Amino acid sequence: MKTTRKRYSADFKAKVALEAIRGDLTLTELAAKHGVHHTMIAAWKRQAVDGMATTFSGAGEAIKPASEAELEKLHAKIGQLVIERDFLAKASAR
Repeated sequence: MKTTRKRYSADFKAKVALEAIRGDLTLTELAAKHGVHHTMIAAWKRQAVDGMATTFSGAGEAIKPASEAELEKLHAKIGQLVIERDFLAKASAR
């Protein structure tokens, strides 16, 4: 029998992480309430706190233009490879 991992939505993770950050309940109590292991909640809480730091640092804005430039570069490379593939396919058919 194949077991699959349960996947949680980003909204659910954010909701649980926010509850963990508030600290009204312990991680064990949150785990029982939501049916999630307490180590997962701790990881989501850590990700949320780290994410907040990058949101306010402005680092997210600096990454976006680099990603767009990289995307254009990759699209150009894909186009080049498609042309080479087609050329080689025609050459090998002869």
